[in-house]
Amino acid sequence: MRYKIILEYNGAGLIGFQKNRQGPSVQSLVEDAVLKFSGQAVEVVPCGRTDAGVHAAAMPAHFDLTDKADDADTVKRALNFYLTDSPVSVVSCEAVPDDWHARFSCKMRRYRYVIINQDFPPVLERNFSWWVPQPLDIDAMRNAAARLIGTHDFTSFRAAECQAKSPIKTLDEAQIAGREPRITLDFSARSFLYHQVRNMVGTLCEIGRGKPLDIDAILSACDRTIAGPTAPACGLFFMSADY
Repeated sequence: MRYKIILEYNGAGLIGFQKNRQGPSVQSLVEDAVLKFSGQAVEVVPCGRTDAGVHAAAMPAHFDLTDKADDADTVKRALNFYLTDSPVSVVSCEAVPDDWHARFSCKMRRYRYVIINQDFPPVLERNFSWWVPQPLDIDAMRNAAARLIGTHDFTSFRAAECQAKSPIKTLDEAQIAGREPRITLDFSARSFLYHQVRNMVGTLCEIGRGKPLDIDAILSACDRTIAGPTAPACGLFFMSADY
């Protein structure tokens, strides 16, 4: 039986989604919860792998149970019982066909980035936003974000560690909303390059600060050093996915 789960998690204090020996991850916590309630060692496959410090409102994932197949509500309750006091919760759980895949069946992914634009450090949203004390020109940021929409070579917004075969991606949405001090940047695409969203946000923020950066020139250069800095992980949220 294959189960689709939707995860909500606070990425502060986690090494990211993918497990390794450096510390707790979303994957390790959920896999441990599955093992405790079912006695089975499984692989939890996500829609996407978020970095250390990145959060999720609704991250889809799947895993298979073979020796014991419970109804989805039982699985959800059991997982949340063993995830109590952890930074991860199971929002929903359902049985899906064996060929459904959290990553490869996905048709659209949505991310949100949160900026707090004020002259004093935020306290309540410290781990859930990027504090930018300098005034930002939101209209200039919106105009620049519109230039990112469409199919482009996003090499200039791609991390050196990116392992994607092609830098060509189609960005379907790049919207900037909210009122000061809380500014949100929403991005949607079928898939993203490694650090693409954070690099786009860092560049748009530089433009908002008044830096004379041109999005078209940055895209054409295919040079990461031409674009702005990588925005901190703490302001990034995986919001949802379509299948």
